[in-house]
Amino acid sequence: MTAITEPKLAAPGAGLPAPELFVAKKLFVLKCRAGSRGKFIADFKDERAKIKALLDTCSSERRGERVLIPRLRGLEDSSRNWSIWMTLDHLRIVNRGVGAFVSELIQERVPGELIGTADLKPSPGVTEAVESEFEKSCDEFLDHLANPGELKTKAVYPHPWFGPMDAFQWLALASMHMGIHRKQIAAIISGLTP
Repeated sequence: MTAITEPKLAAPGAGLPAPELFVAKKLFVLKCRAGSRGKFIADFKDERAKIKALLDTCSSERRGERVLIPRLRGLEDSSRNWSIWMTLDHLRIVNRGVGAFVSELIQERVPGELIGTADLKPSPGVTEAVESEFEKSCDEFLDHLANPGELKTKAVYPHPWFGPMDAFQWLALASMHMGIHRKQIAAIISGLTP
């Protein structure tokens, strides 16, 4: 029996290469200026639908297979060897966390404990049950946004890469984040060996 060797990847939480992060910060500012609550909610829903469509192209038996993919723009190196289910687990964790941040910030309350990217990594042993949990996390996220409160809040909560952000910026980031991981799922599906 041959042992499975784990690829050598950067440690969780290592972040993005400095030049990429610099550009990402500038693009994020532009995205926030050009967007709106409605646009970012629509983008989030669109990315969710695209993820669902990708899942439909892959048999459930293969969704738990880890695939080493090239690093995508916006993706930490440590996240390159995930399965589809691991990616959905990460999205579930983030959607629930960001939804809670937005809910608190709308009420001008600062969420408690600081969270780093290493705290948001998925479980390698995640199962098919994560698919319905991911869907629930999307519903919960959208429920938090049903609150008509102002999103451009005075209260802010820091993102590990982008610094202090208000509720509006967290919403903008949530739709972008879904898009990055939708591309990751597409790359995982492309990389599954026949």
